[in-house]
Formats: sequence, C-alpha cells, structure tokens
Amino acid sequence: MRISELAASSGVSVPTIKYYLREGLLPAGDATAVNQADYGENHVHRLSLIRALIDVGGLSVATAKDVLAAVDAPGMPLAGVFGRAQRAVSQADLYVRPSSADALARVDEVILANRWKVSRDNPGRTAAANVIDAFVGSNHGELLDLMDHYAGAALAVANADLDAVARQPDVSAMADTVVAGTVLGDALFAALRRIAQEHVTSERFPVANDDIQRHHSPQNRNGS
Repeated sequence: MRISELAASSGVSVPTIKYYLREGLLPAGDATAVNQADYGENHVHRLSLIRALIDVGGLSVATAKDVLAAVDAPGMPLAGVFGRAQRAVSQADLYVRPSSADALARVDEVILANRWKVSRDNPGRTAAANVIDAFVGSNHGELLDLMDHYAGAALAVANADLDAVARQPDVSAMADTVVAGTVLGDALFAALRRIAQEHVTSERFPVANDDIQRHHSPQNRNGS
C-alpha cells in the first residue's frame, strides 16, 4: 500500500508517518520509485504500537524510539529486551534520584526474602526505595506494612506477563509483547487498582442509599 493508504488504514496522518520514518520509529517501506514506497500490514501494526506507547504509555518520541530499538535489535535475548525496555521507560525522577540507604536496604530485604534474582541496577529497586522514603517523610510509615502484599501482587503480575510472552509464536513477537506489556501494563495495573479500590471501599465502608441519592441529586451537582 502507498503511504496515503497506510494513513487511512492506521488512522495516522501522512505528515506524522513521515515524521516517524525520519525519526527511525517506523521502518522504511520497500522503494518502488523515486520518493515512493510500498508499505505492508507490519507497518500498520508498528504504527499502532507507536501510538500506544506515546498516547497511552505517555512516552516521548525519543523514549519510544529507544524502546522500539530493543524490539529491532537482532539476536537480543528477551532478558536484554526487558532490561532495555525497563530502563527506557524508567526515566521519571522517581527512578533516578538518589534514595536513602535505609530505604534501599528495606527493598533488598524484600528481594532477599522472596529469593528474587535481581540486578542492583534494576530501576525498580531505586524507585521502590524512593517510595519508602516518601512514606516515611510524609509520616505514613504504616504503609510500609504493605510491602509484602505489593511484592506478592507484583510477582503474580510478572508471571502473567511472562506467560503472555511465552505464548507468542517467535522471538520477534515475544520482544514486541515485552515492550507493549512493560509500558502499557503499568498503566493497566494502575487503572485496575483504582477500580478495585472503589469496589473494596464500597464493601467495607458502605454509603447509605440516601447519602448516594443526595450526592447525585441535581441540586448537589449544581452546587446548591
């Protein structure tokens, strides 16, 4: 298909497609003439992934390019793809600013207790330590008791992630799933957690029917 047809199939404008081509996020098509190329379904799929990483995952174009480079790297083992994807999406201040030695020791205790095989430069280690520092700094040390619960949930999710990767037909598809799962999985888990929190709150702290009706009444919505 020509670039105009690719735009129609993907929902991405021609100028944006050309921008992704120039930036190296989208592989070039097969040249058919001067300034013309032919594109296939693999380009439609790649554009969907690019838009998902940027629009839903919140990545910058530069970060998305770095993540996709892990997919395109020939012969890179899945562990390497995971590592590169994690580091590319872990550029927020939470993942890179220094954390206290006490907080890092607390994270390492959890790692050791669960017998996890984790490198010391895993970005999640620093991020978790920074969250612990924030708990303590905001006088919410009681939230540290949640560490084991979060660790158990994280392990369950990680196993599900790798189950999804293992179901893919080849290494290329596995790498693609690693990238999508790493970036979009964070957003999905956070969203489901918020849904679950409302459900559990409604069960543990039920609101009387008249309170619900008063909250949703037209007068209340109008601020009267």
